[in-house]
Amino acid sequence: MSKLRNRSLLKMILQDRLPSVNIIRNSCTGENAPAKGVVVGLYQKEGDNDPKLTPSGQRIDDRLKGKLARLICESKITGHLGYGKVFNNIDQEFKSLAVVGVGLEGIGFNELEMLDEGMENVRVAAGIGARSLQKIGCSEVFMDSMDYAEQAAEGAALAVWRFINKSSKKPQPKIPILNLYDSHDMESWTRGLFKAEAQNLARRLSDTPANCMTPTLFAQASVDALCPCGITVEIRTMDWMESQHLNSFLMIAKGSCEPPVLMEINYCGTSPEDKPILFLGKGITFNSGGINLRICKGMDEYRASMSGAAACVAMMRCAAALSLPINISCIIPLCENMPSGMSCKPGDVVTLLNNKSVAVRDLDKAGVVVLADPMLYGQATYKPRLVIDVATLGSGVKKAFGGGATGIFSNSHYIWKQFQSAGALTGDRVWRLPLWNYYKKQVTDNLSYDIVNNGRGLASSCLAAAVLHELVPCVDWAHLDTRGTGMQTKFGIIPYLTTKTMTGRPTRTLVQFLYQMACPVNQQGS
Repeated sequence: MSKLRNRSLLKMILQDRLPSVNIIRNSCTGENAPAKGVVVGLYQKEGDNDPKLTPSGQRIDDRLKGKLARLICESKITGHLGYGKVFNNIDQEFKSLAVVGVGLEGIGFNELEMLDEGMENVRVAAGIGARSLQKIGCSEVFMDSMDYAEQAAEGAALAVWRFINKSSKKPQPKIPILNLYDSHDMESWTRGLFKAEAQNLARRLSDTPANCMTPTLFAQASVDALCPCGITVEIRTMDWMESQHLNSFLMIAKGSCEPPVLMEINYCGTSPEDKPILFLGKGITFNSGGINLRICKGMDEYRASMSGAAACVAMMRCAAALSLPINISCIIPLCENMPSGMSCKPGDVVTLLNNKSVAVRDLDKAGVVVLADPMLYGQATYKPRLVIDVATLGSGVKKAFGGGATGIFSNSHYIWKQFQSAGALTGDRVWRLPLWNYYKKQVTDNLSYDIVNNGRGLASSCLAAAVLHELVPCVDWAHLDTRGTGMQTKFGIIPYLTTKTMTGRPTRTLVQFLYQMACPVNQQGS
């Protein structure tokens, strides 16, 4: 059953380009599109020792009576991470065999990098190998686990993903079927596929053009993705929002002719009496900046201003697929931020559910305004044990980290350490930024109103976090600013992702965090 679900979701999802693997073709055959291929790992040579095949690769070499080892030696493959070759027609079982470097054998957690390099190297090698075989037409790819079946599944499934444009008449890319080779660790392999497919779902939602992913269409796509998994999804309309006085959200939404939607998503994995973890995902399906219009160049990227919401939807789907024993609630406000005669004007003031007044001085920073009342509503309704919001907010975190890490702000050291550990295991890191009174004063020290949405100074991400911190006075809270990681990949491309597409990050880190919270006794690399 799990394999069928994996394949159906893979066929539904999408991809682009990569590898550094060279291709050697057999001159004795004219077949250039082998149907079946296998990826095996090669550990990097150390000192005078030759590069070493993984146990699965060694078994293939034994079957070929040493032919693979000779080809590796002749091709001078050293096992350096991500480098290798594809050999065609050397084995009767597989028409194509990709040998990819996995780096040094036995490498583990790097404290300076805050990364489990062994796991990440397997993702990179698996991704490059799978994409190499996909590019030459393999319809079925078998993956060497390289000692980390879960991570091999993640790297391969993320790498072969393509964005499929259903309206295009061009031939659509084909997604190969992925299978685990020469290992019985199907539980880890399936878990890795679930995590990768969740991130691919977030990539598809984020990358879809804004006219095809309006608030209403996003809500429908979420229902289609979540309801078959047993997750409850409630769709709230504008009349309901007005009756609940979600004025800050409606203030931004009224600038667009697209009706706003608020989604309440609930997953019950344990006793209904247990307090849930509450997530909020910023769902601005297109963010033009409103009256404070952004520059036109690159504005199309801001169709992914709802990437926080996409990551939350994908995380909920994966949590249900993994049957995590934890209760999760998620609130996603969906709207567009557009300039019109109905738009909020710079300097307008709105009163929140907690009776605090917010001055909206910069419509380009509408994210915190959209999240404000839904965050207060969620705390009052669900009485959560923990609140986490995921949003693309300040440009500061993008300038500081680029695509290297997601910025996290938290009033709980324990929650920060859990996220740090989760990011180290998934390879999708987070890094803590300050939540000091210094920044709080820049958004609250005003005579006429309680909070301003942009504050004073250049630390845009810290100021946005300070605004949200004002809305969670009595509960553990974390804010993940994904401005540099959740949108388009431009620099420092992760090898198993694709350039110039939305990343779907940090979906897998959110899932890993939930696993750690649900199973605190067993936190070894889910």
